Amino acid sequence: MATGKINVSVENIFPLIKKFLYSDHEIFLRELISNATDATLKLKHLTSIGEAKVDYGQPMIEVKVDKEAKKIHLIDQGIGMSEEEVKKYINEVAFSGAEEFIDKYKDADKDTGIIGHFGLGFYSAFMVAEKVEIISKSYTDAPAIHWSCDGSPKFTIKKSDKTDRGTEIILSIADDSTEFLEDNRISELLLKYNKFMPIPIKFGTKTETLPKPDGAKEEDPAPTKEVDNIINNPNPAWTKKPADLKDEDYKNFYRELYPMQFEEPLFHIHLNVDYPFNLTGILYFPKLTNDLSIQKDKIQLYQNQVFVTDNVEGIVPEFLTMLRGVIDSPDIPLNVSRSYLQADGAVKKISSYITRKVGDKLSSLFKNNREEFEAKWNDIKIVIEYGMLSEDKFFEKANQFALYPTVDGNYYTFEELEEKVKDLQTDKDDKLVLLYASNKEQQHSYIEAAKAKGFEVLLLDSPIVSHLMQKLETSKEKVSFARVDADHLDNLIKKEETQISKLSDEEKEKLKSNIEEVLADKGYTIQMEAMDSSSSPFIITEPEFMRRMKEMQQSGGGGMFGMGSMPEMYNLIVNTNHALVGEILGTKTAKKRERLINQSLDLARLSKGLLKGEELTNFINRSYEMIK
Repeated sequence: MATGKINVSVENIFPLIKKFLYSDHEIFLRELISNATDATLKLKHLTSIGEAKVDYGQPMIEVKVDKEAKKIHLIDQGIGMSEEEVKKYINEVAFSGAEEFIDKYKDADKDTGIIGHFGLGFYSAFMVAEKVEIISKSYTDAPAIHWSCDGSPKFTIKKSDKTDRGTEIILSIADDSTEFLEDNRISELLLKYNKFMPIPIKFGTKTETLPKPDGAKEEDPAPTKEVDNIINNPNPAWTKKPADLKDEDYKNFYRELYPMQFEEPLFHIHLNVDYPFNLTGILYFPKLTNDLSIQKDKIQLYQNQVFVTDNVEGIVPEFLTMLRGVIDSPDIPLNVSRSYLQADGAVKKISSYITRKVGDKLSSLFKNNREEFEAKWNDIKIVIEYGMLSEDKFFEKANQFALYPTVDGNYYTFEELEEKVKDLQTDKDDKLVLLYASNKEQQHSYIEAAKAKGFEVLLLDSPIVSHLMQKLETSKEKVSFARVDADHLDNLIKKEETQISKLSDEEKEKLKSNIEEVLADKGYTIQMEAMDSSSSPFIITEPEFMRRMKEMQQSGGGGMFGMGSMPEMYNLIVNTNHALVGEILGTKTAKKRERLINQSLDLARLSKGLLKGEELTNFINRSYEMIK
């Protein structure tokens, strides 16, 4: 038996601290299984090139918990280690066996699938164990060894009677980490980090029901047998070629990822690139609500099938964090800080690639089956609008497929919309005015008034649409958006010809004074406007600029400081050409005039959805009185 000290010098202790000081202790299992997988894949590679003259077989990794002895065993059937290799890879902590292996065979086979980093990953075991043992037998003729360390720099190494190839790690669990002796806890961690590892992982056994034999009676119980409980799927869908998968395969994998999600995804995007970086994965577009806050952290990031995190900001463009699925890249380290990811060049390239791939997929779906794309628009528009706002390259590509629906259920691209409305909705300054509603029910009377003039009214109701309109107005020439209740239509789309008022300036001033007297405490800005006599006598509007800035402030970013908390601002437009307005002006008694003004205002408020509670009750009672 030999003894010695582990070489943990000043220059190599820092990677150890940096790697684990702030990590969850639970990742020890991920690291050790990664090493076991690494050792198994190394053997696979060496046998495939003829360097290892052994039968690779069908190796697995086994995890066993001995609660009574307070031990966890991790057993692999991989490459194993000789005494020299243990001293090199375990005792020389700063040396990475995986890196040396990759360097040696880098030209032989690009797809060796190396995951773990011998040395540092192994030492994560000491976060939960007071003693760690390694029993290992190399695939070569070297004798088996038994290495032991109690967490101090001292270790012992002696010969072992192990005869089968591979490595067994034995952790004597510390008193402050006994949670890891519970089967449920280990099972939880295996499913979290190792659900898709490329080597089968056994954790205990399970009972499997067999088919009944021929001639068995209906009441006879079906036979059962105990089988290995393999907790992972070594060949998940993203590791396969798209040509080898059908739609049902993608749907099944979605159910595997999200067993509690009952709705089917709308469509998927299969990612596969090997230059200038390696990345595979599958992204799914789920049905999305307008609540942006509950959608994130559904994409799982893997490194060679080892789960890393479901917080992918910095790797996946922010607007795509609302999607679901898996991204797997060996170019992303297992343990990294957010600032590192944001500064890393490879990560930025990955982010750009994913953006481009999503844009290409959406464009293809639109071109190949527009009818189906339109049917899904309300479920995917949040992602597309968010992308148009946050990524300039995506904004340009989205011009091909971003849709602008109307209140009548028609869908146009921006180019189609422009062509459709330019004749009627271009104002005297040659600016195209796009009218929209955000709520068909609340703005119904305004929508009908616009449609009566032949105008198209868009239905733009997502929570970020104010930001998007602002961007469209600044990126496209002579285009503006106006909600149908922002002003009366003649003001929204100003033409050369103007309506002539039936009232003189003197009469208008008198009428305005009468209305202001009745509505002194209502807070409306009163505008006297000459409109078509068939238009409503009183119209309540919300100025586009102020309302939009307020909405932008409330939905995050944009807008002016403090506007999100400002009260709503309304204008009261009085149609000086309407017969009822003329009657109000000609009324001799103040009481009747006040009743007519209040009734007209309440009708306008009713059409704007502002009349509620006590004021609505008063309006109804007053209406009954007037028709008696």
